[in-house]
Amino acid sequence: MAKRKLVNLTEVSLITCVIQKGMADTINHSLLEAGVQGATVHQAVGTGVREKLGFLGVAVEVEREVINVLVANDQLTRIFERIYLAGRLDTPGMGYLYATNLVQAATYVPAHLLENRGPSVIGGLA
Repeated sequence: MAKRKLVNLTEVSLITCVIQKGMADTINHSLLEAGVQGATVHQAVGTGVREKLGFLGVAVEVEREVINVLVANDQLTRIFERIYLAGRLDTPGMGYLYATNLVQAATYVPAHLLENRGPSVIGGLA
């Protein structure tokens, strides 16, 4: 049996994007073009006064999609901007985006990436 070893990823961030229902495919396609190999998408329902009033007079749909993607810190700004533009987040009511620095993360990282860049790499995600 092969020896199993935990590879701690320390220089990574989690980008979370909450967007209008139906926009996740557009953003995921943009991420794939940027070299990000995977993201997690799940459905959500927003609540609050804006679903009744709209934001700046724009009717706001309460169903949302949430995208989470791990990226290496040196790729954070590039991927963050790509999501912002692909999701049209400069349009009122489309959603929002934020990044969180992670203290520790772990996933499978191919050996050749560890040799080339060290343990702070996210296995080719960005």
